[in-house]
Amino acid sequence: MLNVITTVDSRETLEKIGRLLLEKRLVACLQIVGPITSIYRWKGRVEQAEEWLGIMKTRLELYPEVEREIRALHPYEVPQIEAVEAAGVFAPYEAWLAEETS
Repeated sequence: MLNVITTVDSRETLEKIGRLLLEKRLVACLQIVGPITSIYRWKGRVEQAEEWLGIMKTRLELYPEVEREIRALHPYEVPQIEAVEAAGVFAPYEAWLAEETS
């Protein structure tokens, strides 16, 4: 199982990305957290922004397609797209995820 994490500038944008990925069966779930405050360096300056954090559940082999779809819809020049593989997953949850992304 893979958790794909991204941040965007609005809840609506995140929902749009998540719903498209769900409709294409590339992810089984999108969890939305926010708003959050991000403080970061960008082009030589320290910036601060309100963002929304999305955590999407998928399978490792689907990551290239998930990344491509996120990049196509993401409003940022350099979006945060991170994939974190789960060290352990409850077997029934993993079976559900596999079924929903097949």
